[in-house]
Amino acid sequence: MDGVLFDSMPAHAEAWVKAFESVEVPFTSYQAYMQEGRTGNGTIDDVFQSEKGRLATEEEKTLIYSTKSRIFEQIEAVRVMPFALPLLEKIKAHYVQIVLVTGSGQPSLLDRLEVYFPQIFERERMVTAFDVKKGKPHPEPYLMALEKAHVKPWEAVVVENAPLGIASASDAGIYTLAVNTGILENEVLVKAGANAIFSGVEDLYNQWNQLFFGE
Repeated sequence: MDGVLFDSMPAHAEAWVKAFESVEVPFTSYQAYMQEGRTGNGTIDDVFQSEKGRLATEEEKTLIYSTKSRIFEQIEAVRVMPFALPLLEKIKAHYVQIVLVTGSGQPSLLDRLEVYFPQIFERERMVTAFDVKKGKPHPEPYLMALEKAHVKPWEAVVVENAPLGIASASDAGIYTLAVNTGILENEVLVKAGANAIFSGVEDLYNQWNQLFFGE
């Protein structure tokens, strides 16, 4: 969702940096992009393990994530990723199922889906932070998506922008297209397991019909 449907990653990165700063834990925007797709608690645990040699307590997780969410709401302006809606409409016109797989548990973003992407997504075809025990990069989110769509890995394709999401989809055995809409190098996405890389959603939109339908 972030970085594919909404251009919200800059705001997420700033909010994470400030939230960790509030508890005197070093964290950078680049790290935020590398952590993208992981659940909030997973991100906090990973950073604490790296910086403090331990997992965060439940109290620390609650404090940091609530601070991050508050800051995000203050700075984030809704920006739909250019060409995201036309791409989804093009896919739906070919009667292809669309399943949303996100590590987000941010209610404000989930609520916006129907506003900015009307009649595209169905709640029973979403996998969010609330649905999984092991978030990205574990394959569970995409394995759950396959179950919800009633398809096999070779019958699906994933569009991702984040290394952890790419790794999750790749480990689930799904062909994975990476749209590089952030600040990371293409090599990072290739290393994570991307099968093909596009310079952005517009690039994928322009090539989609040729890629999958020979048009």
